[in-house]
Amino acid sequence: MDRDLVERGRQGDRQAYEALARASAPRLYAIAYRILRDPIRSDDAVQQTLVAIWRELPRLRDPDRFEAWTYRLVARFSLDEARRERRLSDGVRLLATDEPPVPDSSISIADRDQLERAFRRLTPEHRTVVVLHHYVGLSTTEIGRALSIPAGTVGSRLHYAERALRAAIEADDRVALRPGATA
Repeated sequence: MDRDLVERGRQGDRQAYEALARASAPRLYAIAYRILRDPIRSDDAVQQTLVAIWRELPRLRDPDRFEAWTYRLVARFSLDEARRERRLSDGVRLLATDEPPVPDSSISIADRDQLERAFRRLTPEHRTVVVLHHYVGLSTTEIGRALSIPAGTVGSRLHYAERALRAAIEADDRVALRPGATA
């Protein structure tokens, strides 16, 4: 991110903020969507993030940390959205079947669908660390700082999330291999 733009935004320059918001919104949405798996709730999380950026930008101490700071904000608001949804539902909810915003041509459609089903089974906290680690590329220490949790907790969540993903995929494979089973 352009340091000068961040500095101008910190000083209240509305045009600089708008440029930052336009440049950041697609990345923020991609992170929120990967955590929430719901386009409407992802939009809500991004909107909350952009409002928080506007309000809190003057207090950002290090403009060079702008992107990491926005990761923390979008993760926080995505988790808030996930918790809000959990409180409102009775444990049963229809899952959106929208395709991810960015097509992934490196795996087959069946593999992608299987991974998507497994990923939806993770808790929002586990999805968050998986997204920040594997999609954004943050280390466990950086994720810990972004989420205000110890790096050991991040490592534990990452371990259990990856283990749960493997177990869900293996369970789907066993079901698919049973005679007469439909996928």
